[in-house]
Amino acid sequence: MRKIYLDNVRWGTVMLVVFYHVLYLFNGLGIPGGIPGAKNIPALDALAGMIYPWFMVLMFVIAGMSARYSLQKRSEGQFIRERAAKLLVPSTLGLFVVHWVTGLLNIKMGGALAMIPPALIYPISALSGIGPLWFVQTLFLFSLILVLIRKLDKADRLWTLGGKMGVPALALLFVLIWAAAQVLNMPVLTMYRFGIYFISFLIGYGVLSHDKALAALEKSCIPLLCLAAAGAAVYAVQYGGRDYTAPQCLQSLLTNFYLWITVLAILGLSQRIANRENAFTRAMTGASYGVYILHYPVLLAVGYALNQWGDLAAPLNYGITLVAGIAGTFALYEGVKRIPVVRYLVLGMKGKK
Repeated sequence: MRKIYLDNVRWGTVMLVVFYHVLYLFNGLGIPGGIPGAKNIPALDALAGMIYPWFMVLMFVIAGMSARYSLQKRSEGQFIRERAAKLLVPSTLGLFVVHWVTGLLNIKMGGALAMIPPALIYPISALSGIGPLWFVQTLFLFSLILVLIRKLDKADRLWTLGGKMGVPALALLFVLIWAAAQVLNMPVLTMYRFGIYFISFLIGYGVLSHDKALAALEKSCIPLLCLAAAGAAVYAVQYGGRDYTAPQCLQSLLTNFYLWITVLAILGLSQRIANRENAFTRAMTGASYGVYILHYPVLLAVGYALNQWGDLAAPLNYGITLVAGIAGTFALYEGVKRIPVVRYLVLGMKGKK
């Protein structure tokens, strides 16, 4: 049975990713990947810093929960074949269809375009255009590891153990999250934080996929929300105005407490207020993966064009990039999914959609 609230959390989080990336492109904190010289609103840097610690952890938790639900209805072989089409193909072959745009603009913004031989500009742009597809690549790797874990744990003992946790134990998992945040972090490519994201994925799969755990979170959602708000306030005082992608921030006990309680609060509250659907939410559920795959080159192209050829006030740059980026992303998605072969390479869609 579909969990409607989880679909709504998923597409809502994808739209939050789009919003965050607008803030990121115009960041004034010197975080790599932003548009050089872009006009900035410092308050929005603070908002981006509030979002950054938890939104991708939430994505991996949801992915882990979804993997559990998926494996209840299909074999492990089917699961991996589906994940290969949906995750691996778009994040490898799809780079050469759409995401070379991201790579090209990043190279241009970095001032390195003139140093690349013309014949190599396209392949280098494609290979460096991963952008947010790091999530898709990482999720495929985690799916492979999950199947191996299932083969080693044929009696499903880990999942059974995970079903015994109440809210206090769920909250205390932030210690495990904090410990995982200390390990398997890639240098330079700071988005590849394999430790915390793999543990988040496993907790989603083995703990938060239990109806008992979810019911407990729903019952306690208001206290959890208050605790998350308090954590956000302390976090803002401690790290506001600083590089929120730095290890000193991401690996601190405070940050990991704040992010984990926020994830639990969202999962609890969403069951109470978002467990309903209509034509709009169904459309957003269907489009959310495509929006995630396609949004970044569109946002980057709009933001870069505004900064290069416009002389608008900062609020207009943010607003136009967000609105035009969302509209352009949905238009691109609607076009791509209708083109045979291209829809498979970019979105992993085999049949006509």
